[in-house]
Amino acid sequence: MPKKAKSEKLIRRGVRTDGRKIHDLRNIKIEVGPLERADGSAYIEWGNNKILAAVYGPREVHPRHLARPDRAFFRCRYHMAPFSTTERKRPAPSRRERELSKVTRVALEPSILTKLYPRAGIDVFIEILQSDGGTRCAGITAASIALVDAGIPMKDLVAACAAGKIDGKIVLDLNEVEDQEGDADVPVAIMPRTGGISLLQMDGILSQTEFKEALELALEGCKQVYELQKEALTKAYVQEEAPVKDEEKSEGEEQNE
Repeated sequence: MPKKAKSEKLIRRGVRTDGRKIHDLRNIKIEVGPLERADGSAYIEWGNNKILAAVYGPREVHPRHLARPDRAFFRCRYHMAPFSTTERKRPAPSRRERELSKVTRVALEPSILTKLYPRAGIDVFIEILQSDGGTRCAGITAASIALVDAGIPMKDLVAACAAGKIDGKIVLDLNEVEDQEGDADVPVAIMPRTGGISLLQMDGILSQTEFKEALELALEGCKQVYELQKEALTKAYVQEEAPVKDEEKSEGEEQNE
């Protein structure tokens, strides 16, 4: 799809249209386990993006002929709600959604120990509730958290982020306006502990030097996202010691009385 004609500068005096500097991430908020009926789930707000991810499995595969004798059958579904964009989107899956479903599966599967569950199935559902650019990276990030919440054995989390080019400058984490009117977009997903890259795409044209700069910036963004993932999981699962000690102290005081 051709880029829209630029209407005005996207960077003025080093500041972008949403107030960020060129190397700044948008605000990111991650919630672990918001859905009770899924085996694992996560909710992420990334700038104005609002995304839910749910995981089901390991469970019996349907249809059964898809079952693999040596590993789990892993599949992903990326879907944009009809109300997620400015203009109402058709409910039926689009070609782009089918493509991003495959991209998400490819990005996440290397992190999962699928060989532990032969003939089983693991399903990931990503629902874009509100879209503002960068939904593939935000969806991958949320889905990785949901897999952990489901108790799926993994080698590592998968953190994703994008860099791109607008107004001749390489910037981090493009929003929708920047993505549509900018010159290039480079989404990246990594497994931070090993440094392995599980997703690398590019839309647009960059010189070799620009591509290297964009890749390095996207990798730095992924590392920042990874820290936020760990922080969200720690908040959800690691009980603080202080409240427990206070409770024990209160019980002790009651006994003494």
